[in-house]
Amino acid sequence: MLMYMEPDKLSSVPIAAALQRTRFLVGARHAVQFPADTGWEVAFAGRSNAGKSSALNAVAGMRSLARTSRTPGRTREVNFFVVDEARRVVDLPGYGFARASDAERRRWARTVERYLQERRSLKGLVLVMDVRHPLTAFDERFLVWCHELRLAVHILLTKADKLSNNRARASLLKTRRHDVVTRGQVTVQLFSARQRQGLPALQKHLAGWLGLPV
Repeated sequence: MLMYMEPDKLSSVPIAAALQRTRFLVGARHAVQFPADTGWEVAFAGRSNAGKSSALNAVAGMRSLARTSRTPGRTREVNFFVVDEARRVVDLPGYGFARASDAERRRWARTVERYLQERRSLKGLVLVMDVRHPLTAFDERFLVWCHELRLAVHILLTKADKLSNNRARASLLKTRRHDVVTRGQVTVQLFSARQRQGLPALQKHLAGWLGLPV
């Protein structure tokens, strides 16, 4: 059983160790299946095949917390993971494309929309983008929606190891300067799950949203 730890007790636990307690809780196909809306939550979203599941696994220090696949669109539910009884990490279905019917995609959209609009415990959203193809039309629309919801967003430019340092840095700066990014509560960083690049910075960001001692 996962035990809730009071903030004073958590102060002696490193951020990485606290996040490595993360375990799967439930996969929700409909909003009525969401767990109780209390405590703190951080959600991960992104275009299919951008590296969202790999980022989640890296954060938790596990290979298979979230399912990874070469087939885009494998996440078909809103998956809730518990850090402790008061804190959760949420994996949203990837957007962009998936081998599913139009009716299935509409169901995903309704469920995700309700989650983002109504979830009081949601403190921030990590938006995962492939550093080689950031700010697609889907990403831009999603950022505009988050801005309208006044939701804080941390952009994770994944697969940074696929580019040279100079090209990765150029993509980072270009993303930071984009008008859809500068208008809202948005931060941006480079990340590589394979090389653990940017992992401490991401864990520290999550800790701030989840109320973990930094």
